[in-house]
Amino acid sequence: MEEKEIKETPVEQTEKGSKKKKDNHLQKKIEELDDKLSKEHDSYVRLYAEFETYRRRTAEEKLALVSSAAADTIKGMLPVLDDCERALQMLETSSDAAAKEGTLLIYNKLMDYLKSRGLTPIEAKGQKFDTDFHEAVTQFPAPSEDLKGMVIDVVQTGYMLNGKILRYAKVVVGA
Repeated sequence: MEEKEIKETPVEQTEKGSKKKKDNHLQKKIEELDDKLSKEHDSYVRLYAEFETYRRRTAEEKLALVSSAAADTIKGMLPVLDDCERALQMLETSSDAAAKEGTLLIYNKLMDYLKSRGLTPIEAKGQKFDTDFHEAVTQFPAPSEDLKGMVIDVVQTGYMLNGKILRYAKVVVGA
């Protein structure tokens, strides 16, 4: 028996060619959709990251706003604290014990409350003059060499609120 060679007819060749075209077309379509999907995914990830940044930033801004409002309120109370300190100084020479005790009680309550909110006085007297914490009101000739560049007297007490300067201490510096 003889084997006959099977040859493809032109119709079969056309069908194979059309299948290849379809496969190529489908492959291109898959690649296009894959590209589109990756672009959409990238866009989604970027949008999500942007939103997270926005959310974090607004939370920080809210905290800063609350902190700023607290700082402004406490800063407004500092003149009252100064007046209490002046009253205590004036009452040191007075013989009225009740006035001293009452003023001291008010001063201590106010100071304790402000300290609980993060207020701390800046220690200045006897310290080396530091422009980060002190504001020189005047210079005074130092009585001794070791007092040069040192804070001799405090005109107005300075305060820090949670580690940040709220008001610089106004001081007299030895020259």
